[in-house]
Amino acid sequence: MSGSLTIVGLGPGEPHWLTPAAQAALEAATDLVGYGPYLDRLAVRGGQTKHASDNRVEIARARYALQLAAEGRAVAVVSGGDPGVFAMAAAVFEALEAGEPGWLALPISVEPGITAMLAAAARAGAPLGGDFCAISLSDNLKPWDVITARLEAALSADFVISLYNPISKARPWQLGEALTLAARHRAPETPVIFARAVGRPDEVLRVLPMSEAVGAAGSADMATLVMIGASSTRSIARPGQAPIVYTPRSVTKIPCATSQGRT
Repeated sequence: MSGSLTIVGLGPGEPHWLTPAAQAALEAATDLVGYGPYLDRLAVRGGQTKHASDNRVEIARARYALQLAAEGRAVAVVSGGDPGVFAMAAAVFEALEAGEPGWLALPISVEPGITAMLAAAARAGAPLGGDFCAISLSDNLKPWDVITARLEAALSADFVISLYNPISKARPWQLGEALTLAARHRAPETPVIFARAVGRPDEVLRVLPMSEAVGAAGSADMATLVMIGASSTRSIARPGQAPIVYTPRSVTKIPCATSQGRT
């Protein structure tokens, strides 16, 4: 039997955000490979085997999945969100490039998923309406000075910035430092979104002004995505409801709401 490997994005949480194509790939697999908590979200049908591993062994996990596929298995490597955004697709291709020559002949495909940045933006309104970027604050695979240099560049270019992997028990200080840096580039009223576990039962979404965001850094965890608005990002207050955050597509025109005296 000829093996295959599909890298599947599970989306941010609830099953209704799993694409039909991703669901089909999971159902067709004989072997499901991934970080344990992600595999726990999946039901196993008869004939399927789960292969769980820790979250810091991406290359080893990728090599194992490629070897299973080379042995004739139909393998699905799972990632939360989208597998191409700080996730397993890059790890698989890194392992492929440095791996066994025979692996190059394997059918390998990627099924996209809804990444946390898009789920959080949909909940908040349209904060990604203008130019934006995503930066991981994890320094497991790159040094902190590279992260701060990229933050400085993105802040100077006035992008909306989505911060992935903002804080953990091993590095509780980095989000606070990143937001302190952002506060030197952004006005105090700039919206900052803290989106935790979007799409899951324990979802929490908060919109804070930049002036309060630094002090709230300690409330985030690895399930939180933090989004820093651009200079043009706006927050529309609504009585009794959460504000709507959006970034106008135009950087030259005055928003209609401003011309009518609303903020």
